[in-house]
Amino acid sequence: MAKTPKVVEMTVIPVAGYDSMEMTLSGAHGPYFTRNLVILKDELGHVDVGETHGGDDIAKSLESCKPLVVGQEIGRYRSVVDSLRRGAWQAGGNDGEGLQGLDLKNLKFVVRSEGAVECAMLDLLGQFMDLPVCELLGDGKQRNSVPVLGYLFYVSDKNKTDLPYLDESDSSDPWFRMRRQEMVTPEAIVEQARVLQQKYGFKDFKLKGGVFEGKEEIKAVKALKEAFPDARINIDPNGAWSLAESIELTKDLHGILTYAEDPCGPEKGFSSREIMCEFKNATQHRVATNMIATDWRQFYHAVSLRSVDIVLADPHFWTMNGSVRIAQVLNDWGLTWGSHSNNHFDISLAIFAQCAAAAPGNITPIDTHWIWQDGQELTKAPYEIKNGHIEIPNKPGLGFEIDMDKVMKANELYNSMATHDRDDSVAMQYLIKDWKFDSKKPCLVR
Repeated sequence: MAKTPKVVEMTVIPVAGYDSMEMTLSGAHGPYFTRNLVILKDELGHVDVGETHGGDDIAKSLESCKPLVVGQEIGRYRSVVDSLRRGAWQAGGNDGEGLQGLDLKNLKFVVRSEGAVECAMLDLLGQFMDLPVCELLGDGKQRNSVPVLGYLFYVSDKNKTDLPYLDESDSSDPWFRMRRQEMVTPEAIVEQARVLQQKYGFKDFKLKGGVFEGKEEIKAVKALKEAFPDARINIDPNGAWSLAESIELTKDLHGILTYAEDPCGPEKGFSSREIMCEFKNATQHRVATNMIATDWRQFYHAVSLRSVDIVLADPHFWTMNGSVRIAQVLNDWGLTWGSHSNNHFDISLAIFAQCAAAAPGNITPIDTHWIWQDGQELTKAPYEIKNGHIEIPNKPGLGFEIDMDKVMKANELYNSMATHDRDDSVAMQYLIKDWKFDSKKPCLVR
């Protein structure tokens, strides 16, 4: 009986890259972001890769997976992923709150570290079967081109810190020069969108909120709609606004705001799912989330309460198969699939795109932070965003080759860091002394 090749080697490589001083409810991004790579080699000599979130606990969890992966057939990847879900090391201290309060220390409990192994095994299986990964997910490829939105951020002045942010002021690329500079006004946000549209062809935009008072951020939303009247414009304050404020800010934005992503969070003893239901009832806006439906149990309650219309099913939270599986459910139920993003390398860009290619129905344009990391690729011939879309390569697996020289340089950067867990309060404390995270206060409102 024919068998698929076995995995003969698994390597976990933590890596780091450079970031801008983007601001969110959590604070300000530091000069570096971290990720974890899983590199698998099969008995035929194929080498393939997966990527997931950074941090020492996730790296430790992935290291614990090795005995459960090496020696297994790549065709049995589903069974392998299931064994990892049950048997991999997990960090203690999970309070069950997930991300509904955007507490970043809980991110490691939401991220499914086994998804990086799944991705690498799917890459190997695609190579073996001469099929792209999207053909191995769900009902196979649903589209050749994946829509992507322009992810806009307020950016603080890195020169107010002594942190080693990357300086691209001498770049010949207008976007690369701009992305490291201060952008804190509605006019600057509109200009950010213009430059991004010129470079990547974006037709739709999302603004990361939770930075200024809500009414100031709505000014930027209105300015974006005026500048791009045909664009879908969305805002994501990560639950920073109260229910009353969310209603007041958005009640007159029909025709301007396409949907609101996590506009409000838990309050007065009620969960985010209950509060978001009340927001929808009061405003009739469509609502998206990557905070209150990050697994199947949360999804059940969110749907039961009719709290959401769009689930941004990040494959790093759901695994690739889980993300496409929920896309199928959403499509059958008349709801919408999309994907959340965090700072990532081009391997994750491929993961998002392959899942989106397999997601049925009328999906919403996917998020990606890649525009903020573009130029730091770890693969040869990385995916590109053109005309607001990613074209899925007609190649087996993920369709690229890992660049180990660049991977090891990114690993050197990781090893030079004093700490590997994300803490947006460090950079923020240069702007506001003794700043501390508060899930109910935008980061510059103290």
